[in-house]
Amino acid sequence: MFEFLFELFFEFIVGVILEFAVELGGAVLLDLLLRGTADIFDSYRFQNAFLAWFSYLLCGGTMGGLSLLLFPHPLVHPGRFHGLSLITSPVITGFAMWFVGTELLEKGKKITRIESFGYAAVFAFGMALIRFLFTR
Repeated sequence: MFEFLFELFFEFIVGVILEFAVELGGAVLLDLLLRGTADIFDSYRFQNAFLAWFSYLLCGGTMGGLSLLLFPHPLVHPGRFHGLSLITSPVITGFAMWFVGTELLEKGKKITRIESFGYAAVFAFGMALIRFLFTR
C-alpha cells in the first residue's frame, strides 16, 4: 500500500513539476517576444480582452505544438489521473507569471497581459491541451 501511495505521489509531483517547467518556459519566451515587439510598436496590449484571451490560447497551442517537436512523448509516464496536468500546470504557471508581473510593477515597469494570472493560465492551458492530445 505504501509503495502504491509513494508511486502515485511521485508521478503526480514529478509530472506537475515537469509540465509546469515546460509551460513556464513557453510563457517566459512569449513574454520576451511580446516585450521585444512592444518596444517596436509602442503597444503592450490588445484593445479587445476576448481577442487577447483567444490569442493567448492560440499562442499556447502553437507553443505546445512546437514543444512536441522537442518532446514528442509525455514528460512522465501517465499515471492513474491522466489529464490532471490540464488543470494543475496552468494554475501554477498562472501564479508564477502573476508573481513576475507584480515584481515588475513594484519596480515601476510596464507589464504585458501574460504577466497576469488569467492570461498566463489560458496560455498554459492551450499548451497543456495540445500536449495532452498529441503526445505519443
